[in-house]
Amino acid sequence: MASSSLSRWLRPEVYPLFGAVGVAVGICGMQLVRNICTNPEVRVTKENRAAGVLNNFEEGEKYSQHSVRKFVRNRPTQIMPSINGFFSNPK
Repeated sequence: MASSSLSRWLRPEVYPLFGAVGVAVGICGMQLVRNICTNPEVRVTKENRAAGVLNNFEEGEKYSQHSVRKFVRNRPTQIMPSINGFFSNPK
Protein backbone atom coordinates (compact mmCIF):
# COMPACT_ATOMS: atom_id res chain seq x y z
CA MET A 1 0.00 0.00 0.00
CA ALA A 2 2.79 2.44 0.85
CA SER A 3 4.58 1.97 -2.46
CA SER A 4 1.40 2.52 -4.48
CA SER A 5 0.59 5.80 -2.73
CA LEU A 6 4.24 6.87 -2.97
CA SER A 7 4.36 6.16 -6.70
CA ARG A 8 1.07 8.02 -7.10
CA TRP A 9 2.53 11.30 -5.73
CA LEU A 10 6.20 11.03 -6.71
CA ARG A 11 5.90 11.26 -10.46
CA PRO A 12 8.36 13.06 -12.73
CA GLU A 13 5.70 15.67 -13.56
CA VAL A 14 5.65 17.02 -9.98
CA TYR A 15 9.42 17.46 -9.53
CA PRO A 16 9.33 21.10 -10.77
CA LEU A 17 6.53 21.80 -8.28
CA PHE A 18 8.59 20.33 -5.46
CA GLY A 19 11.53 22.41 -6.61
CA ALA A 20 9.52 25.65 -6.70
CA VAL A 21 8.00 25.01 -3.28
CA GLY A 22 11.43 24.11 -1.92
CA VAL A 23 12.92 27.37 -3.21
CA ALA A 24 10.03 29.37 -1.70
CA VAL A 25 10.44 27.66 1.67
CA GLY A 26 14.19 28.27 1.49
CA ILE A 27 13.68 32.00 0.83
CA CYS A 28 11.23 32.25 3.73
CA GLY A 29 13.62 30.41 6.03
CA MET A 30 16.52 32.62 4.97
CA GLN A 31 14.48 35.77 5.70
CA LEU A 32 13.44 34.43 9.11
CA VAL A 33 17.04 33.64 10.04
CA ARG A 34 18.15 37.07 8.78
CA ASN A 35 15.52 38.79 10.93
CA ILE A 36 16.35 36.79 14.04
CA CYS A 37 20.10 37.20 13.71
CA THR A 38 20.56 40.75 12.40
CA ASN A 39 17.40 42.80 12.97
CA PRO A 40 18.05 45.36 15.72
CA GLU A 41 14.37 45.33 16.74
CA VAL A 42 14.32 41.57 17.44
CA ARG A 43 15.67 40.56 20.83
CA VAL A 44 15.80 36.85 21.51
CA THR A 45 17.48 36.70 24.92
CA LYS A 46 15.80 37.85 28.09
CA GLU A 47 18.59 40.30 28.94
CA ASN A 48 18.23 42.08 25.61
CA ARG A 49 14.44 42.24 25.94
CA ALA A 50 14.76 43.82 29.38
CA ALA A 51 16.78 46.70 27.91
CA GLY A 52 13.63 48.38 26.59
CA VAL A 53 13.69 50.81 23.67
CA LEU A 54 17.19 51.40 22.38
CA ASN A 55 18.34 54.33 20.27
CA ASN A 56 20.63 52.33 18.01
CA PHE A 57 20.31 54.31 14.80
CA GLU A 58 23.62 53.11 13.32
CA GLU A 59 22.65 49.46 13.65
CA GLY A 60 19.21 50.13 12.16
CA GLU A 61 20.74 52.01 9.23
CA LYS A 62 23.14 49.13 8.62
CA TYR A 63 20.26 46.64 8.69
CA SER A 64 17.95 48.60 6.38
CA GLN A 65 20.61 49.60 3.84
CA HIS A 66 21.96 46.12 3.12
CA SER A 67 24.10 45.12 0.13
CA VAL A 68 21.22 43.99 -2.12
CA ARG A 69 19.43 47.32 -1.67
CA LYS A 70 22.66 49.20 -2.42
CA PHE A 71 23.16 47.08 -5.55
CA VAL A 72 19.70 47.81 -7.02
CA ARG A 73 19.49 51.43 -5.87
CA ASN A 74 20.54 53.00 -9.20
CA ARG A 75 19.03 50.41 -11.51
CA PRO A 76 15.74 50.78 -13.40
CA THR A 77 12.68 49.57 -11.50
CA GLN A 78 11.43 47.49 -14.41
CA ILE A 79 12.12 43.80 -14.64
CA MET A 80 12.41 43.69 -18.45
CA PRO A 81 12.88 47.28 -19.64
CA SER A 82 13.51 46.39 -23.31
CA ILE A 83 10.25 44.42 -23.61
CA ASN A 84 8.34 47.13 -21.74
CA GLY A 85 9.78 49.77 -24.05
CA PHE A 86 8.89 47.72 -27.13
CA PHE A 87 5.23 47.48 -26.16
CA SER A 88 4.76 50.93 -24.59
CA ASN A 89 6.75 53.34 -26.80
CA PRO A 90 4.95 54.36 -30.02
CA LYS A 91 7.05 54.25 -33.16
